Amino acid sequence: MQTATPNSRQLPKTPGNLKEIKEPIKDELSYFEKKFKEEMKNDVPLLDKVSNYILKRKGKQMRPMFVLLSAALYGDITHKTYTGAALIELLHTATLVHDDVVDDSFERRGFFSINALWKNKVAVLVGDYLLSRGLLMSIDHDSTDLLRITSNAVKSMSEGEMLQIEKARRLDIREDVYFDIISKKTASLIASACACGACSTGADQQQINDMWAFGQKIGIAFQIKDDLLDYANGDIGKPKGTDIKEKKMTLPLIYALNHADKQTKRSIINTVKNNNNDKEKVKEVIDYVLQSGGIEYSREKMVAYRQAALNYLAGWPESAIRDSLEQLIMYTTERKK
Repeated sequence: MQTATPNSRQLPKTPGNLKEIKEPIKDELSYFEKKFKEEMKNDVPLLDKVSNYILKRKGKQMRPMFVLLSAALYGDITHKTYTGAALIELLHTATLVHDDVVDDSFERRGFFSINALWKNKVAVLVGDYLLSRGLLMSIDHDSTDLLRITSNAVKSMSEGEMLQIEKARRLDIREDVYFDIISKKTASLIASACACGACSTGADQQQINDMWAFGQKIGIAFQIKDDLLDYANGDIGKPKGTDIKEKKMTLPLIYALNHADKQTKRSIINTVKNNNNDKEKVKEVIDYVLQSGGIEYSREKMVAYRQAALNYLAGWPESAIRDSLEQLIMYTTERKK
């Protein structure tokens, strides 16, 4: 496999919809969904009820798609691939349930969160249950190598969350610390999805490491896109300012603070710390970030990480699988929500 040079890869055409992206693996994805529903069944009525609620409000399933497509890039999709996809989805779902408890959030993807409907105790236990199902699944299917990959992701995500909490108290996050946080908290899960896909086909350790690095680049670009969506306007509505209200230091805000004079910087930090529920003051911060060049800078960073991932794929022969992976990368960074 040849390595692409930074300027040798052109951006794919405008990304299609998810249906088009899923086309090369639609049968495999359908089979995975069926098996995943079976794995979620439980004899405990309350647990089964909550599990069914989770299944009905599933997201776009981009992470299982990364597992299946990464596997198909290296070889045939196997039973072990489905185990890897289920592990990733169980892990992802568990972390979302726990995150809603940590963030005291009562809504997820337009629906009530588990803790909103069944309170924190049930939500924590459901998250623990999902994690345990993943552990048992990997053991039952003799897939400890997949378990090692996903366990490293859980470790990184926990470290990233704790680092973010620590830094949020003083709002002293530098850009290098920001990238450390999102590499651990967000990117590690997509990285593990790509690594699990390669691992499930018998790829060697260097190839698995390459796919981890590939997925991490996508994950970082994905998170920066999330940062940008909080300041989005025009065709997707007014800027939300949700991250400011939650005292989250995102890349556009970090850039703006780094280029502000001392008085403006103190004012912004004071708003984020003490007046984050004041709509007018939050709007002032948003306006400053928009005027500071923070959006343009962040988008450049996002595109650079996206391009690095595309450059890696450029070393593979052209195929429907490679095209879908490229389109999925574009979709994650050009999505409207």
